[in-house]
Amino acid sequence: MGLSPDNFHGLTLAVSSSIFIGASFIMKKKGLIKAGTKGIRAGSGGYTYLYEPLWWVGMISMIVGEIANFAAYAFAPAILVTPLGALSIIVSAVLAHFVLEEKLHVFGVLGCALCVVGSINIVLHAPQEKPIHSVKQVWQHATQPGFIVYTFLVLIVVAVLIFRYVPRYGHTHMVVYVGICSLMGSLTVMSVKAVGIALKLTFSEMNQFKYFETWVFVLVVTVCCVFQLNYLNKALDTFNTAIIAPVYYVMFTIFTILASVILFKVIYYMTGSHKVEHRL
Repeated sequence: MGLSPDNFHGLTLAVSSSIFIGASFIMKKKGLIKAGTKGIRAGSGGYTYLYEPLWWVGMISMIVGEIANFAAYAFAPAILVTPLGALSIIVSAVLAHFVLEEKLHVFGVLGCALCVVGSINIVLHAPQEKPIHSVKQVWQHATQPGFIVYTFLVLIVVAVLIFRYVPRYGHTHMVVYVGICSLMGSLTVMSVKAVGIALKLTFSEMNQFKYFETWVFVLVVTVCCVFQLNYLNKALDTFNTAIIAPVYYVMFTIFTILASVILFKVIYYMTGSHKVEHRL
């Protein structure tokens, strides 16, 4: 079954995004290592990496990747775009092996292969998204009880992780840092989806930035990205990059798909080459 034009554009942007983001993990890790020799490590609460040029090169690469990812969400559903992050795992794992000399063993290779197979399967059975004609439509979904409950649960769990578990287990259990990034990331993606749609419609001469809802989504994206960036740096500075990338990808994908299903109230059942859409 062929991809629709919008899904194809989203696919192309998502693949480009994965390459830039995968490479950014390595450059940021190198920058963090170098900065750690000059001051307090990021994993210990330091910010000396902000003065390290190599870290900024990685940051720019990540920004370029996120912009491409941002644009991808405007064309294709999150359930298609997010799983393609598996490609960033391959990029970061290969570069970590050669650049950082972090060895990827048999099970790591098998895990990466399974991620790619899963992503290809999702691409081949990508659902068609219902056209959205205004950011207000996304806002209506976001203010439904189901997504409000999900948002509050995410914020509560993140607060517990930050104030209770980070001080105790942050340096020994990577799931703490990665969990914070993944949970906040699921809210980021939903807001990015809304802002991406707003930009797409605005460029089509249907200005969406006259609505306050658009600016609320922009604010959510900004706040969530700051949280993710801070704790992702801590994770990269403390643990092996070849391990962080796949675990982050899996957790982020799970929570993003869950948030997408709750937000848009759509469950897709794929049987063979047919897709049936059920609205709850």
